[in-house]
Amino acid sequence: MTPDVRPLVAGNWKMNGLKASLAEIAAMRKAVDAGEAGAAELAVIPPFTLIALAAEKLAGGSVTWGGQDCSPQAGGAYTGDTSAAMLKDLGATYAIVGHSERRTIHHETDSEVRAKAEAAIKAGLKAIVCVGETRAERETGLEYAVVTRQVRESLPPDGGPDTVVVAYEPVWAIGTGLTPTPADVAKMHDSIRRLLGEIYGANGAKVRILYGGSVKPSNAKELLGIDHVDGALVGGASLKAADFLAIAAAYR
Repeated sequence: MTPDVRPLVAGNWKMNGLKASLAEIAAMRKAVDAGEAGAAELAVIPPFTLIALAAEKLAGGSVTWGGQDCSPQAGGAYTGDTSAAMLKDLGATYAIVGHSERRTIHHETDSEVRAKAEAAIKAGLKAIVCVGETRAERETGLEYAVVTRQVRESLPPDGGPDTVVVAYEPVWAIGTGLTPTPADVAKMHDSIRRLLGEIYGANGAKVRILYGGSVKPSNAKELLGIDHVDGALVGGASLKAADFLAIAAAYR
C-alpha cells in the first residue's frame, strides 16, 4: 500500500450477471454506506446490460461504478460500441481499458488501449489501464519487458493520479487459482511505480496500482498489504457481496 493513497477495490464482473444479480450490488452499497467495508473505495464494473440498472441502485451512495470497456471514438456509426461519454452520462466514474481478455481475444494493441484511455479521460472518467504478462512470457523471462512496454505505450502521457489507475494482472493468474508469490508481486509493482515516476514525475508516486489475478478473501490481506499495491481488480470473487466485502476488509 502506498502512504496517503486511498486504496481501490474494483469488481470486474466480466460477462456475468443478470437482473437478479442487482441484489448483490444493493448489498454492497448497504454495507459501504453503513461504514462496514473499511477504508477502501469500492467500485463495481458490471456488464453493459446492467449498467443503467446498477447506476440506479448506486445513485447517491458511496460505491462507485464503471464500464468494462469504452470506444476510442466520441460517437458515430460504430455499431455495438459504447462511448466514454455514454458511461459518464449515466454517472460512471471508471472505464477499464486494455484488460488482458481484450488484448488477447480482441487483439487490442497498446496504441488502441491508449486511445481508449484518452477518450475516457476526455469524457471525465478515470481509466483503469490493465497490463500483465502471459505464462509463456514469464517462463521465458520477458515479464518485465512486456509490462514495461505496456505501461509506456498504453498510458496517456498527460495522465496522473486523478485520471489514471494501473492494474497489474498476470494473465496466467486470472481465473486459474494461481497467484505470483508476494515477492514477485512486490517486485513488479515496484517496477511499475518507477515507470510511473518516469512518465508522470512526482505525480507518479500517487497513481494507484492495483493487483488482479485470482484475488479472493483467503489471500487478500497478504496481497493487498504489499508495498505499492493500492487495491485490487477482482474478478469472480466480486460477483457475491460477501466475498467482495471480505476482500475489501483487508483495509480495515
